[in-house]
Amino acid sequence: MDGIFAQLRYRFSGMLRRPRFDLPLAGALVLLIVIGLMTQYSASDLDRDKAIAQGVRLLLGVLLMALVSRVPPSTLRNWSPWLYLGSVILLVLVALLGEGRGSHRWLDLHFVRFQPSELLKLTMPMMVAWYLNQRPLPPGWASLVVVSVLIAIPAGLIAEQPDLGTALLIVASGLFAVFLSGLAWWRIGLIIGSVVAAAPVAWHFLHEYQRNRVRMLLDPESDPLGLGWHIIQSKIAVGSGGLWGKGWHQGTQSRLEFLPEHTTDFIFSVFAEEWGLIGVLLLLALYVFIIGRGLWIAASARDTYSRLLAGSITMVFFVYVMVNGGMITGMLPVVGVPLPLISYGGTSAVSLLAGFGVLMSIHAHRKRVAG
Repeated sequence: MDGIFAQLRYRFSGMLRRPRFDLPLAGALVLLIVIGLMTQYSASDLDRDKAIAQGVRLLLGVLLMALVSRVPPSTLRNWSPWLYLGSVILLVLVALLGEGRGSHRWLDLHFVRFQPSELLKLTMPMMVAWYLNQRPLPPGWASLVVVSVLIAIPAGLIAEQPDLGTALLIVASGLFAVFLSGLAWWRIGLIIGSVVAAAPVAWHFLHEYQRNRVRMLLDPESDPLGLGWHIIQSKIAVGSGGLWGKGWHQGTQSRLEFLPEHTTDFIFSVFAEEWGLIGVLLLLALYVFIIGRGLWIAASARDTYSRLLAGSITMVFFVYVMVNGGMITGMLPVVGVPLPLISYGGTSAVSLLAGFGVLMSIHAHRKRVAG
């Protein structure tokens, strides 16, 4: 027994000694967090309590990232089915006991209140990568059917909350692992074609407010004081920033309460109004660097599970940025997707940083390549 405890102590102390952080990625994330807190403080009209609350959540996320970064990918692989199963069970509990404004998305455990659907953005690609890692690649139709079921179960539970935007992100997180597994292009085309063909049928299963969001995307001016208000005011904020912006805490759309959800879904509009086109381009360049670094880590991973998982986590982060940017500029429907590490919110930020902890772990165990 003493020998077992001695071995465990040796392994644990080894995990603490070995460096896990990819410094370029960690530095970019810290810079993004600082920008997020500055923008949050301004968007909340200098509400110190709100900024501190967000800072505490981000600090918790960074600590979790540091902890996860010290867990070897082999251990993460072994945990994947259990983490996925636990996440699905939490979704079932949300369906039974959840709360929220007009929907059931949150679990209140008294000591913590969180959104279990955010966990699936990490546990879903972990599960798909775990399943595909044990089978010949590229996957055949039998494997694709099993993966489809694994994706459909949590996505269906989340869509019923209802939270269509998060459900689509969960689907994307699983599909990215499939696409990165070397799936033939003709099969990818067939899958995309099937989704497009099913769109008219899916339209009839949408809630009326979801249909209205699509209608407002096409013509927001048809109801400028009602359903089209979000998109119109967001576009005004983005356009009024001009080239250089109005300056920090000088934007009018959020301070005068024209822009709804200005600390969450539409905080990118606040940033664009304050820092203009130059600031937006610099922020996007930072996002591009983080995404590129994540894809480099995926490419240099030493096993299939790590490669699929790192690539999926990175691409989900890309979708976050793309969808939020498209939403605030009126190019995509309003679906409630936050701007990563900028928008106010705890569960999303913590789950994202935990995902980057996985990338750090994969980087620490990468195969030896130049660069």
